[in-house]
Amino acid sequence: MRLVRLFGTFICIALVIFSCKKESFISSTQARLGVSADTLTFDTVFTVSGSITKFFKIFNLNNQKLRLTKVKLMGGATSTFKINVDGVPTVEADDVVLEANDSLYVFVQVNVDTSANNLPFIVQDSVLINYNGNNEYVQLQAYAQNANYYKNRKITGNVVWTNNRPYVILGSITIDTTATLTLMPGVRIYSHADAPFIVNGSLKINGTKSAPITFTGDRLDPDYKDLPASWPGIYFLNTSKDNILKFAIIKNAYQAIVVQSASINANPKLILSQCIIDNAYDAGILGINTSIQADNCLISNCGSNIILALGGDHNFTHCTVASYGNYYITHLNPVLQLSNFATQGTQTLVANLNAVFRNCIFWGEGGPVDDEVIVQKQGNSTFTVNFDHDLYKALHDPTNVTLNTVYKNIAPMFDSINTSKQVYDFHFSRNPASPAIDKGTSTTFQFDLDNRPRANGIPDLGCYER
Repeated sequence: MRLVRLFGTFICIALVIFSCKKESFISSTQARLGVSADTLTFDTVFTVSGSITKFFKIFNLNNQKLRLTKVKLMGGATSTFKINVDGVPTVEADDVVLEANDSLYVFVQVNVDTSANNLPFIVQDSVLINYNGNNEYVQLQAYAQNANYYKNRKITGNVVWTNNRPYVILGSITIDTTATLTLMPGVRIYSHADAPFIVNGSLKINGTKSAPITFTGDRLDPDYKDLPASWPGIYFLNTSKDNILKFAIIKNAYQAIVVQSASINANPKLILSQCIIDNAYDAGILGINTSIQADNCLISNCGSNIILALGGDHNFTHCTVASYGNYYITHLNPVLQLSNFATQGTQTLVANLNAVFRNCIFWGEGGPVDDEVIVQKQGNSTFTVNFDHDLYKALHDPTNVTLNTVYKNIAPMFDSINTSKQVYDFHFSRNPASPAIDKGTSTTFQFDLDNRPRANGIPDLGCYER
């Protein structure tokens, strides 16, 4: 019995010692601390609009509690950065207790003050972690850019935007009925998630190959910069006219380009020349009873690349229209959908349709689509659709159309497609040579999307010349 009592006493003493050890603080300078990142980097942050929140974690790698004497933002209250330590916004947190083998979060934001600097610049700071006489630092850096900011702005008269600073659209931009907005080479436009570009008047885009005009969302951090539906898109409404987009890159929209109603004059309502429309969640081009002319354009990886409904007058020359199912967008719809009707409630509206597709490629992979070109007709309205020297993928030929020298179900052999790495190079393979090379017919368009001369006599199909 005495032995049992002694054994029980030893157990109690051991538990007390162990408990005290767990509850005590480690004070050695050799205490182990872990940090999940030595540097937090914020990609381009626009002044005024601010950044996302990033974080790092601090780990106590010891079997005893660790006291962090301070977690301090070295730039203090005037720093461009703001920190939150374990849920508490602060500049300096003192005597922070980390339980044995536990961790805590430090959240970081950056808001850059308005500056006269037009060029990108770097702002920096650091977070000090002091414990047991040791100092650890996490570096903070952000690439900042001043910008022109517009919120719920209506443009009147004739307005020209130059490329001195990016344009950040925080609310809708509306071009008034009698107004013209001209964008000069190199203009960059970053739109917020609720900021459509609405054109009631005219939009003139004067990009060049070396200085294109870019439209995309305003979230440029790695997790968001390639997301489709980052911003609404560009909408050409009923009264809009004489819109010309040359060397424009329009990406990551919900609906990249929407054109509605017929032209109010003899010109096409929208002319697209040497443009790229990419990664639109719903539609790359949506035209409703309108007129669109496009040459040497790439429309790629959209929910629906091109939808032309309720008739209209359309002419697409040397365009590559391609979609590959990927991490962001599943390829579920034909890359070209063309019809002379639209359903409105219980009523079906029908209109005249005249469309020519010349020297184009319509291709898709990575989804259940058998026919990448769908042409539908209802009623007895004028219906003229011509496919002239085109390459397309289809189990069934499109109906109610004229086919003149077409290449069906012959893979165009683009240079590099890797959906897992988000690599899409729609130039042509050289070895083996693409079947789209030297398969076109002569047109008046002398330069491809790279602004390289088209071959004399027999050009290649699609937007790029070999």
